[in-house]
Amino acid sequence: MNAVRFIDLTVTHQRHPAVHHLSGEIDQGSLMAIVGPNGAGKSSLLDALAGRLPLTSGRIEIAPALVGRVAYLPQQSQIDRSFPVGVLDLVSLGHWPRRGAFGAIDAPLREKAREALASVGLSGFEQRRIGELSVGQFQRVLFARVLLQDAQLILLDEPFNAIDARTSADLLAVVRRWHGEARTVVAVLHDMELVRENFPQTLLLAREAVAWGPTAQVLHAENLFRARQMSERWDESAPVCERA
Repeated sequence: MNAVRFIDLTVTHQRHPAVHHLSGEIDQGSLMAIVGPNGAGKSSLLDALAGRLPLTSGRIEIAPALVGRVAYLPQQSQIDRSFPVGVLDLVSLGHWPRRGAFGAIDAPLREKAREALASVGLSGFEQRRIGELSVGQFQRVLFARVLLQDAQLILLDEPFNAIDARTSADLLAVVRRWHGEARTVVAVLHDMELVRENFPQTLLLAREAVAWGPTAQVLHAENLFRARQMSERWDESAPVCERA
């Protein structure tokens, strides 16, 4: 059963082509990596799937059972950590998809937020300000917020970038737990060894799909070489192509 279908999808970012005429399917319960050269459209594709970036053409179909049950974890560089918000308050935002922006976060819900923090190894950090945390600690906080959302489709943009090995291992365990619960997890990643060891399915993207399927087949040297060749031919000033 499909969780997501891309149908002749084209996406632009800052008026430049980012993803070209992508078609394919993500099976429900998949654990899938999106990899490719810098500028390959990986984050743009994830943003489009999360509804954060408009589609230029084509469409994305999300299974009815997953609509409204999507969680998105952005890159840390997209978050202003100077804002004076506490750890528990930030994690509690994970309740919003079900409570609404103005729904009260009562004592039982705050206790669930504490439990989510404990599950990522941050018991006792509830009253810290997010600006006081290390990169790894803050990533644990973001994972705890996703845990509270109880989503069936989980989108992760560079979730292990610039964090220590211990934190990576702990958060990978959370990802495996989601996979074991038959949730669909899609992650943009750069570390090919991490992908080979932990993600059964992979999309190799170079603005177009170079290969898509079982990771061992997708990350074949020939496919990786082709992706690099395609990246070297990119023309940033090129218009969005049109099909008759």
